[in-house]
Amino acid sequence: MATEKNYYEILGVSKDADIAEIKKAYRKLVRRYHPDVSKDPDADQKTSEVNLAYNTLKDPEKRAEYDEMLANPFKARQQAGGAGQGGFEGFGGFEGGFNPGADGYQYYHFDSSRFGEGQPFGSGDFRFDDIFSAFGQAQQRRASRPSGPVQGEDQHAELSIDIAAAYAGSERSLSIDMPTLNADGHMAYERKTLHVKIPKGISEGQQIRLRGQGLPGFNGGANGDLYLKVRFHESENLYVKNGKDVYQRIDVMPWTAAAGGKMEAATPAGRLNINIPANSRTGQNLRLKGKGIPAKEAGDLYLTVNIVLPRADSEADRAAWQKLAEHYGVKG
Repeated sequence: MATEKNYYEILGVSKDADIAEIKKAYRKLVRRYHPDVSKDPDADQKTSEVNLAYNTLKDPEKRAEYDEMLANPFKARQQAGGAGQGGFEGFGGFEGGFNPGADGYQYYHFDSSRFGEGQPFGSGDFRFDDIFSAFGQAQQRRASRPSGPVQGEDQHAELSIDIAAAYAGSERSLSIDMPTLNADGHMAYERKTLHVKIPKGISEGQQIRLRGQGLPGFNGGANGDLYLKVRFHESENLYVKNGKDVYQRIDVMPWTAAAGGKMEAATPAGRLNINIPANSRTGQNLRLKGKGIPAKEAGDLYLTVNIVLPRADSEADRAAWQKLAEHYGVKG
């Protein structure tokens, strides 16, 4: 029997590779074997091997156990009780039925990459990481041939939306390559368009449930559900804290900041007339109670003052600034 590759060799990393290297290698391989781009007839099998390797090496405890088994294969085989007795299927050089995914790998998010429209796995702001991990687990459960109906597992993902969508509610359509299982229990893909209704007042971190859009069930079992955890698009000038409090930077002219007055500002809550207190300073927050995300308990809107200086492009401009300096006793 030919010697099988161990998990490090499957991912193409060294045995001292850190988690970032392992994750990078994993993502590269699952994209290589994606059915939209791969012509390899064994792509499904190779994807399963990559899954199995990644599921073990990304978990510090499982990786330590695996490393110990690689260092002492005789001990590992003794613990397995011989081939076919609950051994170590998928571990390089071992046979049997060990299921390293049995404790579940069901949470998906992308730490550092997004897939845009027309690219594998999703569109725009839909984040779906480790998607193959769940299918490695599902295939193993299918291979065990349960006698009764088995419900499909739920899936979890992230959906990024504009902050304004939480104020008025919105709808989104997501075109994604949804994984599924064929009649032989192998991984396949089906292009789906999911219609997502974003309710008014949704807070960051809340989940939207799409019934029946998770992993398919076995033997007549119902499909699992897909849960989308909401994240807001944020920038330096507009972001959310505590799930529902909105912070927005507003530019204020120096004379308004000094003397106080009213100004109009465009906010996610609409155009608002703002009272600027006299002697306002850059970085000062003006609280508008109840004008944050309109959740069950509405958040607040904090407008952060940013004093902007007008340009002095003409002699008249410079004269005006000089007069102001003289008023405050500042020597030029």
